[in-house]
Amino acid sequence: MRSLTRVIPTIAASDGAGVKLRRSLGSQRGLYVDPFLMLDEFYSDDPSDYLAGFPSHPHRGFETVTYILDGHMRHEDHLGNRGDLAPGDVQWMTAARGIIHSEMPQQTRGRMRGFQLWINLPANEKMKPAHYRDIPARDIPVLELPAGGRAKVIAGTVLLGGRSASGPVNTSDAPLSTDPLYLDLQLSALAELTVPVQRAHNAFLYVYEGEARVGPAQHASTLPHRAAGVLTDGESIRIEAGARGAQLLLLAARPLNEPVVQYGPFVMNTRQQIEQAVEDYRSGRLTA
Repeated sequence: MRSLTRVIPTIAASDGAGVKLRRSLGSQRGLYVDPFLMLDEFYSDDPSDYLAGFPSHPHRGFETVTYILDGHMRHEDHLGNRGDLAPGDVQWMTAARGIIHSEMPQQTRGRMRGFQLWINLPANEKMKPAHYRDIPARDIPVLELPAGGRAKVIAGTVLLGGRSASGPVNTSDAPLSTDPLYLDLQLSALAELTVPVQRAHNAFLYVYEGEARVGPAQHASTLPHRAAGVLTDGESIRIEAGARGAQLLLLAARPLNEPVVQYGPFVMNTRQQIEQAVEDYRSGRLTA
């Protein structure tokens, strides 16, 4: 059974044209959980915190996963893709060789809340063609948990309470090389849940409501609100919700064990590849 090995609190940050957010993974250079590079939570009821959005910008060498809890965001890219993200929807974008896109709020008031996750690509996939996919909330399976609560299965396959479900991403007929598992868990007050995971995969949790204790019952550690918890190796993760319950993300994937060189929106394996990405963007060849 896995235990907490490190807690990464979020720090206040901004991105895009000034969208305010909280960043855990990626808040410092090298602070990632291979192959997960960054996790941002954006959450505000104040339109001035999010209205500027994320105007047109490039990416190369990794995947971005945007998951909306509240609000309405629109994606547009140079390939002609256009997607409207509503509550519960997911956008899974493989930037690979290069994509230029924008993500702009489609509301002028109310709450905007969600997450963006960056997942690295192996060296032999960084220059493959870009790919974009919208996943509506209705296509994401939900498992009701025996002790109360539910699990939304965005990517991968999981067995909980005797029931199995596979998310719409990383299916057996379209597997991803990092083999990601992406769960959104909601646990009732004091409920316990044990989630099986592959031993060879790196994993972390992110609590966005309430708090949870993680690890074997006798040695569980508290993972506080708005913090990422990096886990030791093992075949399962035991989670116990606090007195107010808990809502959290569970992420696990196969590590790449490759060099990571990042410069802004580009993630490659060498400095020379980064310099080439910058030159390709400046010359208009990033997406060629």
